[in-house]
Parts: sequence; structure tokens; C-alpha cells
Amino acid sequence: MLPEIPVHIVQRGNNRISCFFAEQDRRFYLFQLGRMLRQCGCALHAYCLMTNHVHLLVTAADVRGCAQLMKHVSQLHTQYVNRTYGRSGTLWEGRFRSCLVQSEEYVLACYRYIECNPARAGIAEHPRSHPWSSYRANACGTYNALITPHAEYLRLGRDDSQRREAYTALVDCQLEPKSITKIREATNGNFALGDKEFRDALARALGKRVERGTPGRPGRAQGSTGPDLLGSEENVVCP
Repeated sequence: MLPEIPVHIVQRGNNRISCFFAEQDRRFYLFQLGRMLRQCGCALHAYCLMTNHVHLLVTAADVRGCAQLMKHVSQLHTQYVNRTYGRSGTLWEGRFRSCLVQSEEYVLACYRYIECNPARAGIAEHPRSHPWSSYRANACGTYNALITPHAEYLRLGRDDSQRREAYTALVDCQLEPKSITKIREATNGNFALGDKEFRDALARALGKRVERGTPGRPGRAQGSTGPDLLGSEENVVCP
């Protein structure tokens, strides 16, 4: 992670089990999310709570902000669910999945990807029909204390009305399948979402690969007899 770079986060239930069983469960999660955002120095731009996973678009002021946010919220929600429903053990799968997101078109694409998830999944006719997302705040102007607009969202218009109108038009256009695939692959692989210049800059800053490599071991240079120092993609630690 890097400070001040937006991050798309996905956290799923362990073995895809449900994480929310009633409205009160979602209210508890959002309440704790609001508390921890302030404590961890994070700004939330978009979110969506599904039945067995959550999507968040977050910018942290500190390099450890996102990790601390997800750790505390996950622990608090697990304790609540176990206590409420008489269960025990883990609720969430291992570490959350994430991708660092370049500003410009990629941030707004993540906004749309997150808030349109219920419609893509067929559980809501339109994003506005799903009450457990930030769509109504970003598109309809409904007050939501959790949401801090990203700079790219603010550039959509001169005032709130223009921004909401422009954002609604973007959502109505729907994301292209290619964009959806890019976001999914970057998030599931813990890669970076952006153009080549952005990915190269992040790789230098982090000292790690931030995009999918070529499967298999790279070939040796002609005449080389030494060991292969690069190794395969499976041996590279991604952020």
C-alpha cells in the first residue's frame, strides 16, 4: 500500500459464506466502519455490502491505514456475528483482496463497478434500489456521513448538482466488459489498476511486481550457465 493512493478492497466470507443475515448486521458493519475510518486516517469514496462480501474504495493517509481499517472492522463484525447468532470461528476469508487505483478514469470506473455490483448480480433492478451502497449519496445527494468524495468525483461538475447529474449519466452508460475484467483481475491478483506509467512507478516505489507476469520461468540469456535469478510469477510477492 501507499499513502494517498486510492485502493479498491474486496473482502469475502470464508468459503463464500454469508457475512450479513439481517439489516441490523449491515448497520453494525457500517457503524464500525465509520468509527474506524476516522481512527485509521482513511477516507471512503464508495462502498457496497453484498450478502457474502463487501467492496470499498478507500484512500489512506498512512501506509498502514487500509490494513488497520480492515483488521479492526473485520474483527468487530466477526465478534458481533458470532455473539448474535451463536457461532464461533472465523467469518472472513484470509487477507482482503485489493488493488491500488490510478486517478482519472480508473477511480470513477471503480466507483461504478462497486455501486453497480447489485444490479450486475441480479439482486437489484438498479443501483439505487440497493440500500447498502454509496450510490444514493454519490448519484442522488442523500446525506451519508461515511462518504468523502474523491477529487476525480469533484471534477465532474462545478457544484453538487452538476456532479450528481454527470455521475448518474456515467452509471447509466454502464461499464464495458473489458473494464470490469480489468478491475476484477487487478483486485483478485493484488495488482495495480492503471496505465503502464502508473504501474511502473508503483513497482519502483514498492520494490515489487504490481502486474501479472508471464507464467513459467523466464529463459536464460544465450550462453548463460548461472542460475535463473528471477524465478516464476508464483515466487513474487505482490502488494
